[in-house]
Amino acid sequence: MKTIRVVAAVILSDGRIFATQRGYGYFKGGWEFPGGKIEDGETPEVALKREILEELETEITVGELIDTIEYDYPNFHLSMDCFWCEIVSGNLVLKEHEAAKWLDKEALYSVEWLPADVLLIEKISLRL
Repeated sequence: MKTIRVVAAVILSDGRIFATQRGYGYFKGGWEFPGGKIEDGETPEVALKREILEELETEITVGELIDTIEYDYPNFHLSMDCFWCEIVSGNLVLKEHEAAKWLDKEALYSVEWLPADVLLIEKISLRL
C-alpha cells in the first residue's frame, strides 16, 4: 500500500484551534487540520510553513510535535506529523477550503472530522 507523508497544523489562539473543511477531492466536506504533503528534501516543519502560506496566506511558527498519526485509508496509508502552531502574520484566507471554524474544547466534536484527524482530538483536548 502506498504511504503518503503529510503535515498538519493545529493552530492555537486564545484557547481555540483552527479547523478547516476540505473543498476538493474524495474527502470533500470533511473537517481537518490544515496542512499538506511533504515535498522531497523538506523537513516536516518547512513543509508545514509552506503549506499554510500557500493554502491560507498566513505565516506560522511551528512548535512542538503533538503526534505522528498512522492511518490506513482504503487506497493508501497516511503518515501525518501534527504540530502545535501559532500565527505570526496573515488573516487565514481560505484558498482551498470550503469553510473554517475556531473551536474551543467544548466544540471539538461539533464538526465531522476526517478519520485520521479524529485520532488527534483527545490529545488536543488535554491542552485546551
